[in-house]
Amino acid sequence: MNQKTNLQQEPIKKVRLLSVDALRGFDMFWILGAEGIFAALFTLTGWGIWQTLAAQMEHSSWHGITVYDGIFPLFIFLSGVSLGLAAKPIKTFSVAVQKQKYRHAIKRLLLLLFLGVIYNHGWGTGAPFALDEIRYASVLGRIGIAWFVAAMLVWHTSIRTQALIVVGTLIGYWLLLTFVSLGGYGSGNYTATGALNVWFDQHMLPGAIYRNKLLDPEGILSNVSSIINALIGVFAGRAMKQLAGQPKKLLNYLVLAGVVMLVIGFAWSRFFPINKNLWTSSFVLVTCGYSTLLLALFYFFIDVLKWQRWATFFAVIGMNSILIYLSTSLMTWYYTTKSLFGGFISATPLAWHGLLMVCAGLLIKWLVLYWLYQRKIFIKV
Repeated sequence: MNQKTNLQQEPIKKVRLLSVDALRGFDMFWILGAEGIFAALFTLTGWGIWQTLAAQMEHSSWHGITVYDGIFPLFIFLSGVSLGLAAKPIKTFSVAVQKQKYRHAIKRLLLLLFLGVIYNHGWGTGAPFALDEIRYASVLGRIGIAWFVAAMLVWHTSIRTQALIVVGTLIGYWLLLTFVSLGGYGSGNYTATGALNVWFDQHMLPGAIYRNKLLDPEGILSNVSSIINALIGVFAGRAMKQLAGQPKKLLNYLVLAGVVMLVIGFAWSRFFPINKNLWTSSFVLVTCGYSTLLLALFYFFIDVLKWQRWATFFAVIGMNSILIYLSTSLMTWYYTTKSLFGGFISATPLAWHGLLMVCAGLLIKWLVLYWLYQRKIFIKV
């Protein structure tokens, strides 16, 4: 009896796959400054292909999707994958472990909400704190909410219930935005000034709204649909765990799931537009489709073919992703880059300056992360 109890109270060893860490790092790579590579290459060469790729490194103006629009959903999806790799009903753990997991989940949620405020520079006017000037909605806050709700569902509901929640939420969100009206907002209006989301942000979201607009891209209502990105990630992670010894079957599952979601998402977009700011159901399916295919691709090359040397470059970023993300807001990397490489860059032809500055900035950030990686210092939330 004592032996069994001790085993139950041991910390659960997390399953880590290099492909997941590398894909997370690949995702973060593009918001560390790498998105500027294509624009710099276009300036250097004048080739149209670089201009086309540079346009993909910008958010869509409203409806539609670009590569850059998929970065945020991919991170939420991967948080679900990590959860799925260790997914177990909470009742399978001892009472002591249950309390520990609940404390961690609540702490993680609150910390990400707080760090989101910090990332947005919290009180822009300084002390005394003006509560109405805080932007509470944030990228990190959305990640925290999506992960927390997904964790509660994984711990307390069956797989069948989770699947029904995915389908029900996607359809319910579409019906809500299409047929419900509040204060003149909604009823199929998917614009930045007339969508139902605007009513929620104007009446229920405290503090400041992003750039003083009517609708916040990380606002109240769209948090609901973003949870599905994490839940679909849970299904992918669970499959990776259950089919670990059957790579061919796992790859077939991931590729088929990704393609099906893309087909349904793009078909649905004819009636419910793909829109990141509203985080529409079609946007969820399309981004999860692309995320699943990327996961399959990284898994194939890294964990199946064992081509792992190149993956370390991205894993270094992925292992401290939250830390480096925060640094892009709290630190002025440009001045560090200019101080270290400015003399060398200024000695090169003017056309090369933009590209060299981008590459030098990426190098500095990566070297900092590599220093932490080598010393096994990983800042987890």
